[in-house]
Amino acid sequence: MKSATPPAYRILQPEGDPVPVIVSIPHAGTRVPAEVRAAFASPAIAALPMTDWHVDRLYEFLPRLGVTVIQAVWSRFVVDLNRPPRPRPLYPGRFETGVIPETTFTGEPIFRQTPSPEKTAELIRQYYQPYHEALAGLLGACQARFGRAVLVDAHSVISHANRVHPALEEDIYLGDRDGDSCGPWLRGLVSAEFAGLGYAVAVNSPYKGGYITSHYGAGEGVEALQIEMAQRVYMHEDDPAGGPGHPRFRKVSADLERVFHALIRGLQTDEGPQ
Repeated sequence: MKSATPPAYRILQPEGDPVPVIVSIPHAGTRVPAEVRAAFASPAIAALPMTDWHVDRLYEFLPRLGVTVIQAVWSRFVVDLNRPPRPRPLYPGRFETGVIPETTFTGEPIFRQTPSPEKTAELIRQYYQPYHEALAGLLGACQARFGRAVLVDAHSVISHANRVHPALEEDIYLGDRDGDSCGPWLRGLVSAEFAGLGYAVAVNSPYKGGYITSHYGAGEGVEALQIEMAQRVYMHEDDPAGGPGHPRFRKVSADLERVFHALIRGLQTDEGPQ
């Protein structure tokens, strides 16, 4: 008997009183269907470079704060949840990967043969649409309850130079689509909290947010901010498996918890949206 396909996402519900904050973690998934893995171009691709390693573990405190979390289960090499479902540049004039990525950030081919349009449509239907339907539902429920929703899209990135960015010198990269996806209070509050904890922060360069930030931040009553963290901040980039055992891992997670405490306070006081 064929086993059922696991769902495209996990939702972690608040453990206490909920707050109007949703966190999306779209690139930490590591599952790959056998048929997709069989089409990978090399063993190096099967090791899943470009994964946002252990970001779900870094943010595991969120439900205790009342935050709702949605996490990807499947690798971004199956389908990239942070890209438009139909081709559209997020960074015109710059190298980008698509909803079904064909090459890595360093230029290696991902597949021996690019998935056909029919296969691409199937992957989008099976793995992409369920995540976005669930995320949209969470945001709608949050708005119905609180009258607003803050969406944080949480990522990490290898700091070595590649086709997407030069060597990353800052620690935290905040993106609000040049101010289009949220009010200045949100970016300013989060930036100040990270800086106060000793992190070097960049804003909208080289990352200003992907499809999730752009798409949902354009909606009425939703403010969206992308947080991208250089992976060297919390792990050895050449040893992804050992990430949670890195000496800085727990400290970085605790610092993220402080940032979210401040965000929640801001929503509850006059520091938040006016």
